[in-house]
Amino acid sequence: MSLQAYSKAAARTETPREMEYRLFGQVTRALMHAAQADPSDVATRIDALDWNRRVWSALATDCSDPGNAMGEALRAQIISISLFVSRHSSQIMRGEEDFEPLIDINRMIMQGLAPPASEAA
Repeated sequence: MSLQAYSKAAARTETPREMEYRLFGQVTRALMHAAQADPSDVATRIDALDWNRRVWSALATDCSDPGNAMGEALRAQIISISLFVSRHSSQIMRGEEDFEPLIDINRMIMQGLAPPASEAA
């Protein structure tokens, strides 16, 4: 079976929660790589920060939709995190902050999205 066919089959069996977990894993790895990159490697840093910012922006946009089924308090928290991510990303690019808070936030989200240990086996 070709890699492309396998990827399509995997995508069809993945739940939305699993897709979100995978996305956060990918963007968090990019942030971790960017954090270790030489500060002069601006492209790597910008790419990772921009990708993370776009993920959080998409979540905030979804949470601002009145038809969103999540509770209002949780939606407000996600929007607040998105705003923090945007501000903090700008501070990283100005050399005022580091990547760790963004990595930590994403890891916490991944912990919440991870299947319970009994389902993971």
